[in-house]
Amino acid sequence: MILVFFSAIILSCGSTEKQTQSATTSETTTTTETSETVDPQKMIAEGYTLGTIIYSEKEGDCPYTIQMPGDKMEFFYLHPINLEKVYKKDGLKVWVKFTGLRRMNRCDRATPAEINDIKIGG
Repeated sequence: MILVFFSAIILSCGSTEKQTQSATTSETTTTTETSETVDPQKMIAEGYTLGTIIYSEKEGDCPYTIQMPGDKMEFFYLHPINLEKVYKKDGLKVWVKFTGLRRMNRCDRATPAEINDIKIGG
């Protein structure tokens, strides 16, 4: 099942062209350009997993979690304790390497985790 899931992710990602993201605030304008193409097979081989940043205002939820693929096409959620501000965008796809933490959950549905490496992805 996991092989089927990752195959579906790889096929749905296709090729990524040059992306330009612009964020405008009242004081400054910031532009980030990504010219490299993300190869899903390479990322998986390097130990990354594709996830989606989820923002929530519900009581008991953490403000930002990462929705990760689980077994049988279900999802689980990580509460990243060290998520940088640049990645705090609802719906942002990220490639992430993480370590689960053995500490008490602060959120109802998310497991605490430390981000070892994270990259904007697919």
